[in-house]
Amino acid sequence: MAITLDFEKPIAELEIKLAELRLISTSGEVNIAAEVKRLQEKIDKLIKKSYQTLTPWQKVQVARHPERPHTSDYISTLFTDFTALAGDRNFGEDEAIIGGLAHFRGHPVVVIGHEKGKDTELRIKHNFGMPRPEGYRKAARLMQLADRFKLPIMTFVDTAGAHPAIEAEERGQSEAIARSLEVSAAVKVPILTTIIGEGGSGGAVALAFANVIIMLEHSVYSVISPEGCASILWRTRDEKEKAAAALKLTAQDLKELGVIDTIIPEPLGGAQRDPQATIQTVGNALEKALKPLLALKGSVVREKRRAKFLAMGRMKVA
Repeated sequence: MAITLDFEKPIAELEIKLAELRLISTSGEVNIAAEVKRLQEKIDKLIKKSYQTLTPWQKVQVARHPERPHTSDYISTLFTDFTALAGDRNFGEDEAIIGGLAHFRGHPVVVIGHEKGKDTELRIKHNFGMPRPEGYRKAARLMQLADRFKLPIMTFVDTAGAHPAIEAEERGQSEAIARSLEVSAAVKVPILTTIIGEGGSGGAVALAFANVIIMLEHSVYSVISPEGCASILWRTRDEKEKAAAALKLTAQDLKELGVIDTIIPEPLGGAQRDPQATIQTVGNALEKALKPLLALKGSVVREKRRAKFLAMGRMKVA
């Protein structure tokens, strides 16, 4: 059964009526094709209107939708010959981050991404996409491997943030994130990042120090979750909508601020309504972004990436 977000309830009610009409139509007793067409057009208009006027908090809800395509979906569709690599060579394996060697439209690459899981069992297995230190150390190891063999790196971001438990802190969570960023800044191969859902805090940016940052239209990317921000500033999570607006976490805000490079349009009603179309659109954008980077020397690729992040947040004085 499809999951319905709060603001989608009027749409869902019409879709139920449409499904009932189609059952009647296929019975062969009554021809109500015209009514079915009229109701479908009404649904499409309502979806379009709703998604054109989403508030920042509603975009957060869409970004967290469990039926949006996950990193595993992008890997299985866009990449061939994928060989998963596991472990950080230090503590163990963390399945909140998956990665390995693959081919992307004829190019050998290293692909890394957060994985939230699609059902209860997989969500527990992947720790809801919240990596522990060993996950970030694995990511850093794969980046170093990519650099050694001159393979472009493609990362997919979809996490609420790094795992906040005591054992993660004991194993050096902040150091592991910093190490991932250090390696990202040092490698001489292109890094392309796609924010496919939720990009939360350092847990997200650890995989997003990239030459090109692509973001899906209804994804979000922020230093903290709206709930966490509201809890700090207003001492209550009830102000999460106000916090979402203040954080400037939408793709449109971040493009204007220069934090991301490209916004990928999503199908009508969000990526969850047509995952395959979304994945193919992302693939086309990645292919377009990769080509010019492959023509550059490694040292130039690295310096451009560093300059990109050093320029963020600079104020222009009139």
